[in-house]
Parts: sequence; structure tokens; C-alpha cells
Amino acid sequence: MGESGSGKTTTGRLLVMLEKPTRGEIWFNGERIDKLNSRKLKPLRRRMQMIYQDPYGSLNPKLTVSEIVSEPLQVNGLGGRKENVVESLALAGLRPPEKFLDRYPHELSGGQRQRVAIARAMILNPEFVVADEPVSMLDVSLRSEILGVIKEFNRRFETTFLLITHDLAVAAQIADRMAVMYLGKVVEEGAASRVIKCPSHPYTQALISVVPRILGDLNRKVLLKGEIPSARRIPSGCRFHTRCPYAQNVCSEQEPDLRDVDGSLVSCHFAGELQVQSATR
Repeated sequence: MGESGSGKTTTGRLLVMLEKPTRGEIWFNGERIDKLNSRKLKPLRRRMQMIYQDPYGSLNPKLTVSEIVSEPLQVNGLGGRKENVVESLALAGLRPPEKFLDRYPHELSGGQRQRVAIARAMILNPEFVVADEPVSMLDVSLRSEILGVIKEFNRRFETTFLLITHDLAVAAQIADRMAVMYLGKVVEEGAASRVIKCPSHPYTQALISVVPRILGDLNRKVLLKGEIPSARRIPSGCRFHTRCPYAQNVCSEQEPDLRDVDGSLVSCHFAGELQVQSATR
């Protein structure tokens, strides 16, 4: 999770090799994949999928639901059996699934379109799925249902999901572990419950402090100065120091490494020493 422009979507696209990294390495189940050519990468693509943010732009308007969901099977030479499509649609929450097979995307609601997108991603029974803001464009009333579908796929098939979000409430509802990104870098990572209740990085503290809650205390809010800097001009030292209320001289000179702080990995020179803005207070 993190603000817009923090690099969440780019990271997700890199992990499923929709983008080529300019440096670093990408490993999948013990195999380095960033150096593989398209021929060697193709079999791996069946094992990793992506659910896109926009349910209106991610589906081909000229194809029926049946054609959209069966396309991954055909591309991978597995055939487009109707029973597979029906089962995937049912698991994604479209019932009765037969009712939707011959419909086109423009005949569906936003929630129904996103369920079709989920069914398309899951029909190959992948091991790893990047879900890029899958509920951000849906009505609040539908978000919990769509997240429930993702959790059911995770439970039933033990599929690993990387959920990208800027919404802390979404992350708290679904995540086992949480990584907070700022300007292209993970600044805190750990068990979701711990990161939310006891954030150690000042950026995480700021994000959590402004989450609305019934018994909120306005004095506990950490209001950051300015906007997130351009990724073309990343600040020296700690890239958060230009907005950090605790920044000191060392922060602009040295970039902190991720280090263990009470069970979480935190990139901050003073992690563990800062006042915690707990989401439970």
C-alpha cells in the first residue's frame, strides 16, 4: 500500500513480467525469471496472473463473457471448455453463471465486470496473482463482496495474492502481511496486524493517523508537508526526509537500510524511537 505514485502498480507489473526491470532480480519459486526470453517465460505465465484496476477498460468489448474467460485456456493450448468457464464464473460470484455466458461487457455492471476479470485470471488456477486496486472503482457496497471472492480463492486453492491498494481499510480486511511503499521503495513490511497497530516508520504512522474512526483524536493526526516528489528526482538520503516531521541531518545524507524493528522490517534511521500513532487509539 501507499500513495499514488509510490510505485505499487509498477512493482506488481514487474513481478509478473509485464515490465522488464532495469536492474535487480525477480525470482519465482526458486527460479530467476527476469532474464528468460519470451519462449521460456510463456509456461510460467500460466502460473501467474493479474487482475486490473479498471473493470471497464480491462475487458474486450467485442467478446462475450464466455470468450473473455476462456481466452487464457485457448492461448495456453488448453481448450475453452464450457464447464471450466461456468465453474470459474460461479466461483467469482456470478450466479447462475449460464445467464452471463453470452453477454457483452457493456451489458454488465461494474461489479459484474470485475467478477468476470477475476474469473478470467483464476481459470488457469495460478499460483500467484497480482490484484491491482481491484475494488477502487467500485461502489463501497460491492467492495467487501469482491474482496470476499479473492479471499475465497485464496482459501480454497491456496493462491498467493499480492493486493495493491492505497486504502488502509481494504488492506486491514484482507492482508496477512503488509508492505508500505514510498517513492519506489518499501519503507515498512511485516504482519498486517502489527504494521497497522504499531507502525514504526513515520510515513506509515502518518497514513494510519488520518484513517477516520469513530473515536478519532484530531490531535493525533500527522499531516505531511507537500506532495510526494517526482520519481525522476528522488531526494538524496532517505527519500521521505523532505516530508518527514522527524527528519534530521543524517536523513538527507544517508539512505537507511531495511532493518528489523520488533518483528517488522523498517527503513528509518530512528525506527523504534519515534512515537507510535496507533490505529487502535
